[in-house]
Amino acid sequence: MPPILNAQGLTKAFGATPLFREISFTVSDGDRIGLIGPNGAGKSTLLKVLAGDEDADSGDVAVRKRARVGYVQQESTFAPGMTVRAVLEAALVRAKVAEGEHEGRLRETSGRTGFPDLDAEAARLSGGWRKRLAIAEAVVTHPDVLLLDEPTNHLDLAGIVWLEELLNEGSFACVLVSHDRYFLENVATEIVELNRVYADGLLRVKGSYSKFIEGKQAYMEAQSKLQDALKNRVKIEVEWLRRGPKARSTKAKARIDNAQDLIGQLKDVNSRVQTASAGIDFSATDRQTKRLVEFEDVSVVLGDRKIVEGLSFLVTSGMRVGLVGPNGSGKTTLLRLLTGELEASAGVVKKAASLKIVYFSQTRELEEGVTLRRALAPDSDSVVYQGRVVHVASYATKFLFTSEQLNQPVERLSGGERARVLIAKLMLEPADLLLLDEPTNDLDIATLEILEESLLEYTGALVLVTHDRYMLDRVSTIVLGLDGRSGAETFADYSQWEQWRGVKVEEAIAPGATGTAVTSASSASAPAAGGKKKLSYLEAREFAGIEAAVEAAEDRLQAAREAIDAAATDAAKLTNALAEMEAAQDVTDKLYARWAELTEKAG
Repeated sequence: MPPILNAQGLTKAFGATPLFREISFTVSDGDRIGLIGPNGAGKSTLLKVLAGDEDADSGDVAVRKRARVGYVQQESTFAPGMTVRAVLEAALVRAKVAEGEHEGRLRETSGRTGFPDLDAEAARLSGGWRKRLAIAEAVVTHPDVLLLDEPTNHLDLAGIVWLEELLNEGSFACVLVSHDRYFLENVATEIVELNRVYADGLLRVKGSYSKFIEGKQAYMEAQSKLQDALKNRVKIEVEWLRRGPKARSTKAKARIDNAQDLIGQLKDVNSRVQTASAGIDFSATDRQTKRLVEFEDVSVVLGDRKIVEGLSFLVTSGMRVGLVGPNGSGKTTLLRLLTGELEASAGVVKKAASLKIVYFSQTRELEEGVTLRRALAPDSDSVVYQGRVVHVASYATKFLFTSEQLNQPVERLSGGERARVLIAKLMLEPADLLLLDEPTNDLDIATLEILEESLLEYTGALVLVTHDRYMLDRVSTIVLGLDGRSGAETFADYSQWEQWRGVKVEEAIAPGATGTAVTSASSASAPAAGGKKKLSYLEAREFAGIEAAVEAAEDRLQAAREAIDAAATDAAKLTNALAEMEAAQDVTDKLYARWAELTEKAG
């Protein structure tokens, strides 16, 4: 069967800035592709082109006959007055689904998405539930392929677990643009990175995100070997050219042409291998006091709703607190208590004298109409960074901005670039206590990793609100978990909080929801107790020959690794060798898993 989507030779640029050039991208039945890449690589644009919402400058996208494409954009908005039911019914009408099937589809989809009330007004739902509705709007049509642009944005941790289950159980293929590494690890069966560092403009590796990291490392090592080999050959040819060869003979002319080609190839490889990364380095003050903020039996009531009740918690210097809880459980309220913007309804919040607090708000407010230069340095052409005067152009370079972008209005920057501007402004303020409210939204994975390293090196105290479970695990030294019903508890890490909350998280998001309960993998029912299992006749034959099959697979894998080394100087052969290594690794892994399964069954 042909692929559902087959894009060949796609090129797209905005003005003089090329996003991607001559890339090819296919989506087949059963694919769950995680699409990653640095900010500005064109991931969202590629999804729009695949969805048919935007045209490429050149190249073609072929859609399989009668195939249905579902597309969920980053931001989910609905017309005022439309109910959840009306949104879903309108999607069915647009997809020309027979009217007799509508009610069954609505019941099925509302059950899978957990909507407690189909008559609720869509525009008045919280951000997380609007995101669920946008996904439901696409899923209700039974798409062959679902394109999702940053689907975990606005979802809380329980919502992300729900989405993982929906995608893992779905019969449709999907392409997911995401920077959430745990989400990619749990859902994607192959990863595509869109990045100009690759010869083909992208690198595609079968397997989970962790498998992709291995494949990328192998590719970059091979590129490095290719670069070294080209450098040596160019050096020899340049020395020959300097000796002034007489270009009369055909042989000499050919060698001169070859030397020019090699120099061009080296320049191309050099430009691809050089990758920049944002420099993020927060400043802490020299405060000696250990006890920074203390909550003593603190309660907060907003209107008629109790947000937090009886919270006692101490923030000390060097503590890195991960603040978690379902949407609406009071995470931002606690941050406002720390900044002093909000006062406790009961209890006491004690703060150390002259406490310096820096707050990164999830609203991400940048003054419209100002240039990047003025956003970073309002009054001059320099900033004071870690006690030193630094020119604004040099400071902007730390965050991957070019000198040409300095005079560009901030509203023209991408979401990830705007986030980098806000972090750059934040870094200029030394703090005793750093409050980060969803700092990971819109950041690419490379910048996320640098942000994590910087937070690990930061010597002040930190309170971090994020739905990025990977960052929570890496950065937090303690987790403060809110249950959505005014309760709170401290834990050593995120997984402990997740076990404590269990299925109650869903109840906190939508009181009265009748959706499927979220359960951890560990709670799955064990196989029924019984006597020793026996292998069937076919399984026994398979078991007898599996060791030889594993050895053959290992030989194939070793040969594939050697082929990568041999192909280091040929980009086309290198790409084929990498694909063969991935395929060989996949076969080997499956055989080992099957061997273990049969061994256990045989007792």
